[in-house]
Amino acid sequence: MPAPKNAPLYQQIYDEIKDAIEKGVYAPKERIPSELELAEQYEVSRITVRRAVEELCSDGYLVKQQGRGTFVSTPHINRQFHASTLQAGAHVVDRQIVPARQNEMEFFGLQKDALLLHIKRVRTADGEPIFEENIFVPFDAYRELLTADLEDKSIFAEVERVGGTSIVSVGYRTVEAVRANTEQAAELGIAPHDPLLNLRAGFTGPNGEPVLMGKQYYVGSRYVMVM
Repeated sequence: MPAPKNAPLYQQIYDEIKDAIEKGVYAPKERIPSELELAEQYEVSRITVRRAVEELCSDGYLVKQQGRGTFVSTPHINRQFHASTLQAGAHVVDRQIVPARQNEMEFFGLQKDALLLHIKRVRTADGEPIFEENIFVPFDAYRELLTADLEDKSIFAEVERVGGTSIVSVGYRTVEAVRANTEQAAELGIAPHDPLLNLRAGFTGPNGEPVLMGKQYYVGSRYVMVM
């Protein structure tokens, strides 16, 4: 709903730019005018424009790129994006054999000094980075995944293929807002300290047996999670 005419100036500018984005006046990935240009266009101070732009960035309509300007975000992608018209992709960033931590030992029922295989991938939609995917499975049972081809493949399907147990439910799930570190920012094409949504979950098989732990970091401005 548009802001009333007596609403703060920044809110009126917010609504006008948002409306222009939704109507396609500004296309996804298009650079919008600078703060100075917008201030002149709306005949307001740069402080007023900056407040409107920051609100639009916070709400996912715009994204700032350091040294380049402010751009229209790509449309939000629903968590079930693999079933949409977008082309899903997955790129392996790293694979490591790591010692299991206490919570991981408890979930998998492992003994002290047990090892896990940690697989990190960047998931994409139409080539756009959407989230960082971190998968943890017991190394002894899934060592084949250390060298398997995991590019643009379903990790759940590969885990089932190697271990013989399908994933049918979630044993636990936690969600937390965090800030992107330098490495994540580079992987996801965002700025350091930009907001991410961290989803941690434990996945189980048909009889409740633990299969996989996941720790994902979603780019909030590109993603809508329906839970």
